[in-house]
Amino acid sequence: MGENPFNLKAILSYMRSRIQAERAKEGHALAPLYLCKHTTQFRCFLHIFLTKQRPLTEERKEKTMASEKVETVVAGNYVEMEPEEGDSKSTKSKLSNLFWHGGSVYDAWFSCASNQVAQVLLTLPYSFSQLGMLSGILFQLFYGLMGSWTAYLISVLYVEYRTRKEREKVDFRNHVIQWFEVLDGLLGKHWRNIGLLFNCTFLLFGSVIQLIACASNIYYINDNLDKRTWTYIFGACCATTVFIPSFHNYRIWSFLGLVMTTYTAWYLTIASLIHGQTEGVKHSGPTTIVLYFTGATNILYTFGGHAVTVEIMHAMWKPQKFKLIYLIATLYVLTLTLPSASAVYWAFGDLLLTHANALSLLPRTRFRDAAVILMLIHQFITFGFACTPLYFVWEKLLRVHNTKSMFKRAMARLPVVIPIWFLAIIFPFFGPINSTVGSLLVSFTVYIIPAMAHMVTFSSPSARENAVDRPPSFLGGWAGSFSLNMFVVGWVLVVGFGFGGWASMLNFIRQINTFGLFTKCYQCPPHKA
Repeated sequence: MGENPFNLKAILSYMRSRIQAERAKEGHALAPLYLCKHTTQFRCFLHIFLTKQRPLTEERKEKTMASEKVETVVAGNYVEMEPEEGDSKSTKSKLSNLFWHGGSVYDAWFSCASNQVAQVLLTLPYSFSQLGMLSGILFQLFYGLMGSWTAYLISVLYVEYRTRKEREKVDFRNHVIQWFEVLDGLLGKHWRNIGLLFNCTFLLFGSVIQLIACASNIYYINDNLDKRTWTYIFGACCATTVFIPSFHNYRIWSFLGLVMTTYTAWYLTIASLIHGQTEGVKHSGPTTIVLYFTGATNILYTFGGHAVTVEIMHAMWKPQKFKLIYLIATLYVLTLTLPSASAVYWAFGDLLLTHANALSLLPRTRFRDAAVILMLIHQFITFGFACTPLYFVWEKLLRVHNTKSMFKRAMARLPVVIPIWFLAIIFPFFGPINSTVGSLLVSFTVYIIPAMAHMVTFSSPSARENAVDRPPSFLGGWAGSFSLNMFVVGWVLVVGFGFGGWASMLNFIRQINTFGLFTKCYQCPPHKA
């Protein structure tokens, strides 16, 4: 090994020769050798001595050697993909990475926070008028924590699934893992089918809600066209999201979306406080049990935006770092939703019962117009967030998911937008539709199914023993985790789906009876000549 036994080059050279001798002797291929680069060599060599892998065929060798744009890093118990830090990057490439290619912890946080609040920010004062101030605040805190817990469960199941598949040498480099595939891999096809049904239906109506919100908001700037016509226009605009490849490419959009939502939230708060209470304002809520549970399920919907958790995690370079991201995002969102909803309800009280969009009660100023425009842009972004998983499912169905041509994928995605467009025109009930979707779809998609899936996946002692990610000790380990999961399932099943479904459906049917399907202008004031 030379005179200096601590010389790194000599050590690496010696280890290489030993590995080559071992390969020649036993005919085994140690794949990490081909992926060792620069500062990661020593870590890779350690991995080589700890891991014995199957023989390397010429085909696998060529495939491995060809992957020059990525560096494989052993992270936890599964393999993660990181972009290689090249020395000679062009300015164009650097700008592209800065604005377009996101996969860091910060990108995930921006995506979670931006996607969670969106248009529902404008309907939370409406929910406060149904619930009352105290119940509105308590439900936000309660469902915020519950949503963070189930998002954590989804992240645990994703890591468990991916770890098992990585051990089987499955390559996800050109494949986006989705929630229904996690359920399929861990629990079988019946769970996959249930998860696929609820997740796709929820995301479909989530996209519908964003489209309805676009038409509702723009009307307060330009009422020359009715809301249905605006829905046609924004449906065409939102269809352009088919050209955004994946959640990797929402880096700048997520950041801007959160900035826009933050502005709107604080505009609602400050404008309401400056406006003061309207003459004879009343705060009667809650007045009926139907309105009470309708408002509660809208808040359930608010903090149920983690139906895209798996796709956001898969876009990360190191998904194992996701654990607390959704909780931190929720805490930030609460700093926006609590002040804005409380201030608007304080100022306008029961008037909100007939004005689901909080912007409709504030006087028109340049600040309100700015809030409307920013929310329109943000709703376009959120439409993409909700629709992108649907695009992936449709691509897999048509077997074009792995194609390198983005144009072919975009053309294949277009039919997904058509039913969304159509449903937004049929049910333009901005506000009540949130509660209906929350009770019937969100309750199962992001609360009940993840909690039950976690319990079933780790029901056996061997599964718990070999789990990649164990429950936090401060929650009581596995026993505490299972108890919390059972509470989530019971509460959401009875209160969210049961009472919430009953109340929101009654309210939704009332809207249909009052305004009718395909109504041209839902809750529009009389048009001034």
